[in-house]
Amino acid sequence: MHVNVIYDSEDYCVVEFLAPSKTPGVKENMACKSEGYEIVAKHLQRELFINGAMAEQFRKSVHKLIRQEDNEEEVDEFLGGFDSLMHQPVVLH
Repeated sequence: MHVNVIYDSEDYCVVEFLAPSKTPGVKENMACKSEGYEIVAKHLQRELFINGAMAEQFRKSVHKLIRQEDNEEEVDEFLGGFDSLMHQPVVLH
C-alpha cells in the first residue's frame, strides 16, 4: 500500500491510499490504483475515509481543483462540503 498526500492547507489535508495494480506486464511499483481517500479537517480535528464509487467521484473533482493554480480557497470550500460527514476524531496526524 502506498500513501500519497495530495493536498495540505491550513484547514485540510487529503491523503490518497494506493494499492499496487495487477496489470499484466507492468511492474507493481509503477502502476497503482486508488483504494480510497482520507480527508482531515484540521480545524474540526475530525476525519473521513471514503472509498468505492464515492472515492472515484471525489478523485475526479479534487484532482481537477488541485491542478488549477492559486485556488486553495476553492479546494478548501469543496472539502468543507464533507465536514458534516466527519465523525471520526483525529488521533494521530
